[in-house]
Amino acid sequence: MDKIQLIDTLPNVFVNRDDVVSDIWNKEVSFERGKLYLVEANSGTGKSSLCSYIYGYRHDYQGRILFDGEDVRLYSTSRWTDIRQKRFSLLWQELRIFPELTALENVNIKNKLTGYQKKTQILEWFEMLGIADKLDAKMGRMSFGQQQRVALIRALCQPFDFLFVDEPISHLDDANSDIMGRIMAAEAKRQGAGIISTSIGKHIELPYDQVFNL
Repeated sequence: MDKIQLIDTLPNVFVNRDDVVSDIWNKEVSFERGKLYLVEANSGTGKSSLCSYIYGYRHDYQGRILFDGEDVRLYSTSRWTDIRQKRFSLLWQELRIFPELTALENVNIKNKLTGYQKKTQILEWFEMLGIADKLDAKMGRMSFGQQQRVALIRALCQPFDFLFVDEPISHLDDANSDIMGRIMAAEAKRQGAGIISTSIGKHIELPYDQVFNL
């Protein structure tokens, strides 16, 4: 997939409001594969909704979303399944981890399905992110910042044309934020993929091609 377009897209909850000022809502916006984007937003302006709309998880919006010129409202369930397996990877704001499983088990759930990353690469990321000692720790006993790092590794265990990261460093210090950014950018470059990162303040420092204010 090379391009995502939003045309006059607006969450249904905002339809009757006349005070929506945004670079994305009710505009024509494109995200291109291979480029880096930052979406800055205030709380409650639809940041997580944007990710959910593009990912096909929610459909409560007006306007159109197009993938390479095709309206996603016409997609079948099997088409969405294929997109989520091969085209999109999403690091959810709430992470969606399994607290009763270990850090490595959470990552391996996806990697065993995809067979995409070598174990040596996964272990290298754990080491780089300072959580190599947490491989066998239950996720429910780890801090949210540690969980964010594990969730990123899991998100990278599949092919993608676009990587979506929703407030990925909200609980990280600057050093770990920088490392996460380098890992994301390197993997996206290797796959020729784009990155769409959201923030309500603190954001990963990357050479963004475009910054939007939601």
